[in-house]
Amino acid sequence: MDERPASGALPGASYRPGYERVAEQILQLIAELRLQAGDRMPTENELAARLGASRTVVREAIKILSALGRVRAQKGRGLYVADDEGMLGSARWSGFFLPTDLDHVYMLFEFRRVQEMTAGRLAATRATPVELRSIEAAAETCRQGHVTGEAALFDRGDDDFHLGIAAASHNQFLLAAVREVRRLQHQSSTIGLHGTVGGHAAEAVEEHAAIYEAIRDGDPEAAAQAVAIHLDNTLEDYRREIQRRVFG
Repeated sequence: MDERPASGALPGASYRPGYERVAEQILQLIAELRLQAGDRMPTENELAARLGASRTVVREAIKILSALGRVRAQKGRGLYVADDEGMLGSARWSGFFLPTDLDHVYMLFEFRRVQEMTAGRLAATRATPVELRSIEAAAETCRQGHVTGEAALFDRGDDDFHLGIAAASHNQFLLAAVREVRRLQHQSSTIGLHGTVGGHAAEAVEEHAAIYEAIRDGDPEAAAQAVAIHLDNTLEDYRREIQRRVFG
């Protein structure tokens, strides 16, 4: 059964299960308390009291945040802000990122656009035949996931596709950045959108094909533009879905 919204919950967000609202509130609290990676967090009881939620719901929220790499639970020691920095300090990025804050989602996609357009350009001039086959196979996995209605298959193909392009750029910093930003995007999907985004899947399949063809043909600018179109359309889908869920 849903708990009542914790203090500061978004107006009109009653569609969300209590543990999802509380997960979001815990992220907000981490930011407000300026907790850093490795810092100890309030206990489950303290969180429940602060957020006006039951300990059971807080525990479920902690499970979500642990799975997303935002919180680490140490048996007998308590809760800590996760300290897996990654190559580019991902824990610092996620310290302020709130998955249902539309401004944060906009910033995230703006950053993705810069990264992935550059990765597409470089992949068009550097991709090996093996890497091209990997990108093509990932695009096909996405297509199969869409055709069969298997969201997990689509998501796996989507990850492999974008990371495959980043790998084909032969720039390890780009690859690390793309991986970490996609991790944050998954958080916005899991916490804010219940793991689903609206009706962009069919278009995404076609957009993936256009990106792949430009990279295969060795056309850096066409690849960059195809990536930009894909990310702009994906962002628009996020925007519509968040507004639909929050405002009806």
